[in-house]
Amino acid sequence: MSVLLETSQGDVVIDLLVKDAPKCCENFVKLCKIKYYNYSPVYNVQPDFSFQTGDPIGPESKDSDGGSSIWGLPDGATKRVSRPENMTFTANINPRRKHTEKGIVSMATTPSPTNPDERIAASQFVITLGENLEYLDGKAAIFGEVVEGFDVLEKINTAFIDKDGRPLKDIRILHTVVLDDPFDDPPGLIEPPSSPVPSAAQLATVRIAHDEELDENADPEEVEKLRREREAKAQALTLELIGDLPFADVKPPEHVLFVCKLNPVTRDEDLNLIFSRFGKILSCEVIRDKKTGDSLQYAFIEFDKKEDCERAYFKMQGVLIDDHRIHVDFSQSVSKLSDTWRDATNSKRQRGSGGFGGIADLEKRRQYRAVEGRKDRDADGRYGYLFDKEEARRRRQRDESLDRRQERARSRSPGRGRNYHNEQHDRRNERYGERRRDRSRDRYQDDRRIGSRQS
Repeated sequence: MSVLLETSQGDVVIDLLVKDAPKCCENFVKLCKIKYYNYSPVYNVQPDFSFQTGDPIGPESKDSDGGSSIWGLPDGATKRVSRPENMTFTANINPRRKHTEKGIVSMATTPSPTNPDERIAASQFVITLGENLEYLDGKAAIFGEVVEGFDVLEKINTAFIDKDGRPLKDIRILHTVVLDDPFDDPPGLIEPPSSPVPSAAQLATVRIAHDEELDENADPEEVEKLRREREAKAQALTLELIGDLPFADVKPPEHVLFVCKLNPVTRDEDLNLIFSRFGKILSCEVIRDKKTGDSLQYAFIEFDKKEDCERAYFKMQGVLIDDHRIHVDFSQSVSKLSDTWRDATNSKRQRGSGGFGGIADLEKRRQYRAVEGRKDRDADGRYGYLFDKEEARRRRQRDESLDRRQERARSRSPGRGRNYHNEQHDRRNERYGERRRDRSRDRYQDDRRIGSRQS
């Protein structure tokens, strides 16, 4: 029986040694059947010795669990196991089989934590790139041999690799085809109808894609920029999958300013008054601590027009407000857009009107104004602001209540009540009046002395 591995470097055909290693062969065949190895990277390349693969995400990823055997019932698409207690199995190592030739395929094993004399395996396997590799004998369980695709092994052997043995340009298993399967499926195994697309965790491990053409004369800065952009896209896709972003290519609004380095005493109304000279402001809010109500010294200002926002950005950089020089930039936050999308998603689901989210392409370019058909007000008659005015009103009421409590606390303090402050004020006025009367008396006496001398 045989299995075909379609890799990014070409096809490799492996004949399985069912009689010598039935357990390892069954595990390998069933993992290929559920497409568990799809998009698995090649790693730990040691020229003229061996290379390793079989961890579907890659050992460098924090999301990797090292791979699972078929008895852990992993999902072919997500790579997650449903029976973690069965992720490994005992690998029977046939002492008659040795790593004497190039193209020997064996399961990577490790000593069992319960019995040091046994070795356990999961999904990772090793293919030799050299001959007479006695080091692997007794440590890796041989279950097959390459019969076609030695040119692919040579490409992997000569690939550029980093210090950890990972190819600089990705080499991956793209598809697996089982040519003959004599084993019965374990209970609970689900074969996918088609090859699954790479998961977000797999895409996040891409360095230089296997299908990407490299320009040897490319600027290193451009290559680094490309790598960062790809990494950012992979992270955005992850956030979309877990629901933190409405869609991966979401962009921050172009008419919202981020203002920081504010004085803690600066209020929403102050900023609104200052920035309103550039155009109509839809919302202006100084962000405050939820518990204490203290200013966090930054704010978001949403303009009605993009041009007004740009003009304010160029004019207000470094301006002094309440003895603090502020810093102004365009907002990079999409949290409010995500909240809007999430609320609309939940309401649509509750009404049972449509699929995921129930919104056509997220109403994809909808920003922060109210929905179509409501020109500028929502169902409660309020404007579709970026920041909830009702929430801001409640916050102001909370701040005023806090101030009143502090004032009452001061009035109840011994010697520091309203009468105390009135007495202090009266004493100051009395002292000031006495000083003025003394100065007037002195000037009168001086004038009399001067007049007597002149006469």
